[in-house]
Amino acid sequence: MSDFRQAFLAFCVARDVLRFGDFVTKAGRKTPYFFNSGLFNDGESLRRLGGYYADALLASDMACDQLFGPAYKGIPLASAVAIALAERGHNLPWSFNRKEVKDHGEGGNVVGAPLAGRVVIVDDVISAGTSVRESVELIRSHGANPAGVLIALDRMERGVGKASAVTEVRERYGIAVTAIATLDDILAFLAARSDLARWRQAVEAYRAQYGA
Repeated sequence: MSDFRQAFLAFCVARDVLRFGDFVTKAGRKTPYFFNSGLFNDGESLRRLGGYYADALLASDMACDQLFGPAYKGIPLASAVAIALAERGHNLPWSFNRKEVKDHGEGGNVVGAPLAGRVVIVDDVISAGTSVRESVELIRSHGANPAGVLIALDRMERGVGKASAVTEVRERYGIAVTAIATLDDILAFLAARSDLARWRQAVEAYRAQYGA
């Protein structure tokens, strides 16, 4: 596991963003772990989160000319990633969409840099894939190319069908998906943490039951 992935998961546990116990997902599945990105809710945690996203993007083979943050969660994420990339010597334009088209002032439904070139969508997770679909359609409608999706965590579990939500996005839109960490990384992280190792068996059982 890459150092930044291990550091990211340790950071998530310290912030209580990643917790282990008995939880129930929106789909009604009993799960031994829970990830709540909404708890990255102060300046320092957002700064560090942006850095991990930037590290994941730079470690991937995703070609990128611009960042796009789908409203609403993607807006602070894309801005944090843009800042982190600039600090690493990669100054990219970024933009986000409005939920409703503005009919006065500058108008339109995109704020920030005009959509152009290879655009990477920044979000927290992919569940139903609705946000990705809307973002892909918007980016293409502006003549730009959706080049990939950058997320915090890939749970690597089945959606409605046999494939995971991430796999469905890859196959449906023909674009890459990169995560800072995956369920495989969580299992490796648990194996290395004596204080959390007791949860490894439960997480492995969950993956055996619901994994894609």
